[in-house]
Amino acid sequence: MTLPTHDERHMLDAIRLAMDNVHARRTWPFGAVLVRDGQVVATGVNQVEALCDPSAHAEMQAVRAAAQALGSTDLSGSTVYASGYPCPMCLTAMLLAGVREVFYAYSNEDGAPFGLSAERGYAEIALPPAERSMPLRPLPVRDAGEDLYAAWARLAPAG
Repeated sequence: MTLPTHDERHMLDAIRLAMDNVHARRTWPFGAVLVRDGQVVATGVNQVEALCDPSAHAEMQAVRAAAQALGSTDLSGSTVYASGYPCPMCLTAMLLAGVREVFYAYSNEDGAPFGLSAERGYAEIALPPAERSMPLRPLPVRDAGEDLYAAWARLAPAG
């Protein structure tokens, strides 16, 4: 019998978090583990229903918790183990935070029969803006005085 690799152990942890979440709250079956330098920094489970927050996906919760634990939004070099294929929101958050790689256990194809696929979001984003079901329209209003982005550039901390 071979022992699971560290990647497999972290993935099993993500799946077990998801299963515990399902059993305890009867909610979405998603869990995530964020690891950096071989150490678990944070975990997350889907809390969309519990928090009435459509952004409270397991990966988002793990990223938020890791940023709080590390005191930084820079999660460069970290790895996320997700029980399911990340949705576009979660993928983007992980990209912005500098997550190096993501492993997932259940694919979109695995989740589709249960209504648990992120494919719809990816398909929507792949469409030209004019063909998307939710319009995204420019409305370039500016307030009098200093430009918002210019103010940010002037006042933002260096780095």
